[in-house]
Amino acid sequence: MSDKKRVAILGSTGSIGTQTLDVIKSHPDKFEVEVLTAQNNCDLLIQQALEFKPNCVVIVNESHYEKVKEVLLPQDIKVYAGEKALSQVVEMDSIDVVLTALVGYSGLIPTIKAIENGKQIALANKETLVVAGELVTKLAREKGVNIYPVDSEHSAIFQCLVGEFHNPIEKIILTASGGPFRGKDRKFLASVTKEQALKHPNWDMGAKITIDSASLMNKGLEVIEAKWLFGLKTEQIDVIVHPQSIVHSLVQFEDGSIKAQLGLPDMRIPIQFALSYPDRYKSDFPRFNFAQYPNLTFEQPDMETFQNLRLAFDALEKGGNAPCILNAANEIVVAAFLRDEVGFLEMSDLIAAALDEVKFISQPKLGDFVETDRLTRIFTEELIKRKK
Repeated sequence: MSDKKRVAILGSTGSIGTQTLDVIKSHPDKFEVEVLTAQNNCDLLIQQALEFKPNCVVIVNESHYEKVKEVLLPQDIKVYAGEKALSQVVEMDSIDVVLTALVGYSGLIPTIKAIENGKQIALANKETLVVAGELVTKLAREKGVNIYPVDSEHSAIFQCLVGEFHNPIEKIILTASGGPFRGKDRKFLASVTKEQALKHPNWDMGAKITIDSASLMNKGLEVIEAKWLFGLKTEQIDVIVHPQSIVHSLVQFEDGSIKAQLGLPDMRIPIQFALSYPDRYKSDFPRFNFAQYPNLTFEQPDMETFQNLRLAFDALEKGGNAPCILNAANEIVVAAFLRDEVGFLEMSDLIAAALDEVKFISQPKLGDFVETDRLTRIFTEELIKRKK
């Protein structure tokens, strides 16, 4: 029996998925690919499957099934299609760890199914914990499943806590780059275009997360994720803007000491740590040099201008299904912004309206989250239609 860690990558054709395959390729003696999945990008999925020879692949968009099957079945690679297959494939006995790199709410059900089947989780899909953090973390505890964070900020917190798990956290400090509009006022933001918003100064990411970063919603979602990952209260979570993206986040302990994790903006480092923990594997990733960064700067986030961060803190404090409403409304408004249907600042107004109007449930079950997500999307779409 192989002692390699067998990995299922949900969302293998996206930014995190492709970088995960880079990590696996660098350590062929440590990892092997068991499952690859993609929503639409069947050509890249085929290419990845031919290179990494997984047990099976899932193409979620069923219209691509025949094309993928025709190429991969002769290679003895099983091919499945559809949303249900995505949740069923994580039940395979041959999987050791599931890396969830799906975008948005779509990651929730497959992650829950993986936890129910005792799979360790490398989590790049923050929305899973934003939408249903209490439910997911409780299930993970019951099943003895570890959730290893892949987000650079949460990986930084996790790395700072290694060897400190018995020491209480006073607070954590999540760093934010500030995005492409750091320092801009609302007058400027009222007329920005999607092209401007998609130009992140430090990170190369998918469109949705790049827009979230520009609006600071990404940091808001990370605040909510951090609460559940590390068992914190809202007041134990701070955000600081750090434009250079070298300090990835910090932990302050009860004695006043602060630990920080530093490195160049390279997602392969947190991906590799999530897959290799508790070990650190040698890498040839570029190294950080202090001499090349003589000035590391920090400033308070402007939550009056970038109201999404404030909305996220408010939703976290309210609890229940409020973060689920926040996430669903945000996914709809970001898609509308990318279609040029709403303005940059309008996104916050629409999310705030959803938080005010969609039914609040203080102690939701999984079915409540599913229904909240559905109703919030309908409500937000209707508001956007009225604006046209």
